[in-house]
Order: sequence, then structure tokens, then C-alpha cells
Amino acid sequence: MEPPGITRHRRPFLAPLWLSLAAAFAVGGIAWVFYRSSTTTLVIMVRPDEKDAGKIEDPPLSPEGEEGAERLAHIFGDTRGAGGIDVVYASDDRRARQTAAPLVERVRRALVVFSAADAQATAARALREHCGGTVLVVASGAALPRMMRELTGSDVDSAPYDAVIYLISIPTLGRAHLVQLRF
Repeated sequence: MEPPGITRHRRPFLAPLWLSLAAAFAVGGIAWVFYRSSTTTLVIMVRPDEKDAGKIEDPPLSPEGEEGAERLAHIFGDTRGAGGIDVVYASDDRRARQTAAPLVERVRRALVVFSAADAQATAARALREHCGGTVLVVASGAALPRMMRELTGSDVDSAPYDAVIYLISIPTLGRAHLVQLRF
């Protein structure tokens, strides 16, 4: 006895439904993977504090600059809880290293010193090596605008001796956002 003709057509009729359902699960899985892998890197950029007046080519920090470096360590050096600094970068001049020193001591991290000429490459390296982390950069002279151009994709106006903290939020997907804090 032959089965009724209606049952022979049932399987081809449901095939588009099963294929659509499988495609929806595949697209949903891929979207979930992208969502879980997207991170945001926070780069905090600071200009070194005031230099000691004099005719030295690479002058040290002034006493006011040393106080500013201690304030910086107090602001970002809290090691309790989540949200601490992962790495500290400083340009190779004396003032930048002296500004970063109290913070490095407080957070117990190694200081990464970079050449001002390699500022753009250092910015790319920081994003690559510390993706999803928090990076603090103390840079002076031309290094600060070069790094900011590399990180944000545009030129940023920065007054040379203003006490400014730049917070740059760089998501994996999307464009960077910049916030300037004057203190």
C-alpha cells in the first residue's frame, strides 16, 4: 500500500523553515561573538608639570611640579578594587619620568619609557598590547599631540602649559571619544 500523496510533500515544505532557523542561529552566534569580543581601551594622557627655571636642556620638575606629580599619583594610584592603571608610559625626557615616578611607585607597575620621535608607534603599541585595559601616558613636547592624533584620528588643540588630563575612550568597534579635564 502506498502512503498518501500529502505526506510526500511535507518534508520539502518544512525545509525553508529549518534553513531559516539555522541561518538565524548562525547570525545570532556570530553577533554574540562580536559583542563579547568588543572592548574599550581607556588612555589617560597627562602633560608633565612645571619645569624648574634655568638654562638646562632637559630641566627637572619644579617644586610645584613635584607636588603635581604627587597629586597625579593620588588621583590615579588607588590600587583597591577594579579599574586600576594597567601600564604607565612616559616620554624620554626628565620631567615626564619624574611626573610618572610617584604613580609608578604607588601602583607597583613598571614604567615604559618611549622616545618622543616614536610617539605614534608607541600609541599603536599601547592599544595593541593593552586592549581593553587602562593606560596612562605622561608625554611632553611634540609627543603628546602626535599620540593624540594617532589615538583619536584628528588634531586636538592643547595649550602647552595648561594642567589638562585627556581621557580617550577607544572602543574596538567605533570611533574614539575624547574628554578634557582642566584642574
